[in-house]
This record gives sequence, structure tokens and C-alpha cells, in this order.
Amino acid sequence: MPSSGASSGIGAATARALAVNGYRVALLARRVDRIQALADELGDGALAVEADVTDRASLVAAAERVKAEFGGTDILVNNAGMMLLGPFSTEQKDDYRQMIEVNLIGAITATEIFLDQLRDGGGDLVNISSVAGRTARPGNGVYAATKWGINGWSESLRQELQPGIRVTVIEPGAVATELPSHITHEQTRAGAEALYSQVVVTAEDIAEVIAFAVTRPRHLTINEILLRPAGQA
Repeated sequence: MPSSGASSGIGAATARALAVNGYRVALLARRVDRIQALADELGDGALAVEADVTDRASLVAAAERVKAEFGGTDILVNNAGMMLLGPFSTEQKDDYRQMIEVNLIGAITATEIFLDQLRDGGGDLVNISSVAGRTARPGNGVYAATKWGINGWSESLRQELQPGIRVTVIEPGAVATELPSHITHEQTRAGAEALYSQVVVTAEDIAEVIAFAVTRPRHLTINEILLRPAGQA
């Protein structure tokens, strides 16, 4: 089971949750020290694989290693993502491109590369979207665009790949992860950190939901899950 963005947050928590359910997990991320520490924690069934979802060659190499070590994969979790919120302006142009390349193109590329392995395993594709994939607000336009894109692409894949591959979209609200700390617009970052310090669910909450979805009997597919902290507007 490969998970991108596995060095922290939802990706790391999902790896732990699925390892508890008996899965061997491949941890894909750029921060090798973090995923190696997590692999050591999880034991012999875990594999740390350096990969960058914006670098197709690194994903190809990761898929080859997963195939060699595990014989293939039956679950792919596309979790790598950036939430670089802020006013729409030229000053944010680099943030926009980075979000599109990581959040949307990265997920599409990882899926394209692992698709044959998923077909062989009769597997599950889990795409981490967001509440922002359903509703937009001032300051999150490009982030929302990437998540609306994930939702539309996932629905197309659901129809195209069934019944052999189940496609599930997870749409969390505010989750206690490091995402707000990456925001480059200072005022927006302060506001996001204030919100996230008060009304959040944990990465482990989301991981538990993912584990539930992928461990259902094969005749059942859970396609879309929207979840928010109680009290989030």
C-alpha cells in the first residue's frame, strides 16, 4: 500500500492505521528521514521510499521498488498536498503553480504510474480532497480549484475503473496537521493557524475513516466521504 505525503499528517496516520489492519505499507515522501523513522516504527512490513509527486521519474522508480519488494500494490492513497492560501494576486503566482503541480497533477501522475498494479490487485484508490472541493471562499480560489479538480477526476475514474478498482474521495474540513504553517501570506497564515488551533479533528480521525472504507467487503464501495470538526462553520 503506497501513500504519498507519508512523512506527516494524514499520510503518516493512514500508514499507521493500515499497518494495524495487517497491510504492508510503502511510505512515499521527499523527507527521507521522517519516512525512515516511521518505517522503523512500523516494522518489517513498512518500506520508506523517497519520492516527489512533481517528479514523474521518481514516482516510476518508487513503483518499481514497491513491485520488487511487495509484488505490487492493492491500495494507493494520494495524500500529498499543499494549502497555500492567500489573496489572488501576482505575488502568489508561485504558490498557485506549486499547488496545481502537487495537489492535482501529482495525484494524477501517481495514479497513472500505479494503475497497472492496482488493476492486478483489484485495488482501492483513495484521493484526499477537502471541503474546499465542494465550496470556495475568498483567499482559497486556486486551492479550491485543485480540490474541485480532484473530485471531478475521481468521479470520472470511479465510473471508468469499476468494478475492479474502487475509488474513494475523502473531503476533510480543518485537520490538525502542519498545512497551515506552509502558507506564505502572513496575514492568511495567522488566521488559518488561529482557526486550526480551535476547531479541528486529528489526522488519526481521518486515517480511521480511510481504513474503514478500504476494509469493506469488495461488493461495497464507499465513493465519497465529507467530514468536518463538530462546530466548523
